[in-house]
Amino acid sequence: MGFVKKVNTLADAGLSLVFPQACAVCGGSVEARADGFACGMCWLKTRVFGAEDLVCWKCGAPARGVVPEEKREEVRCRRCDAEHYTAARACGAYEGALRATILALKREPHAPARLARLMFEAQRREPLALATRIVPVPLSGDRLRERGFNQAAVLAASLARLARLPLDEWSLVRTTHTARHRAGMDERARRESVADAFAVRRPRLLENERVLLVDDVFTTGATASACASALKAAGAHSVFVLTVARPA
Repeated sequence: MGFVKKVNTLADAGLSLVFPQACAVCGGSVEARADGFACGMCWLKTRVFGAEDLVCWKCGAPARGVVPEEKREEVRCRRCDAEHYTAARACGAYEGALRATILALKREPHAPARLARLMFEAQRREPLALATRIVPVPLSGDRLRERGFNQAAVLAASLARLARLPLDEWSLVRTTHTARHRAGMDERARRESVADAFAVRRPRLLENERVLLVDDVFTTGATASACASALKAAGAHSVFVLTVARPA
């Protein structure tokens, strides 16, 4: 075991004794700082998407069947044909440790190292590996003042450090305060709530850029599509989307 790993192991052991952290999923003990809000066992039980998983090449929806590697770009669910983003991916399913981390991120501006690593692994795979700039989905001014931080910006900053890509938190803005997306809202209601809700105020920074848009959850894709529409209108070459989770 290397020196740094030994130090981290000892630090984790000490912190778990002095400041025990309960797992937000099972209530057990979180023994590693890198795991954040969930224990290692709950992370292992959470479905994480990998390079081997077959998905719709555009929206990232899980697909079935066996397709040769060279044919994966042809896999389409067809439901996302009209979306403005180029391609979207998620780190895993909205369950277990990923769900607990997303909920905790709305209260505390901290992206655990384990989550940051998962996002980095997803970003390194095609087609997201083509991205040249990272942009978080913005909050409205009212929502930002209410919460005190933008959880998408926290995620984007963690990813930008690992990916060594420029982070742009200023170009894309939310121009209207929209109602929170509630469970049970249908797709039409979600799309209407974000229609024309985003604009770009620094278009020269985005001209011909391959933008990686970062958010916490991908549900219907309405928010991602509205953001992508504004980014492309401002001159972005393409818009990829990476979220922590999506419904499996």
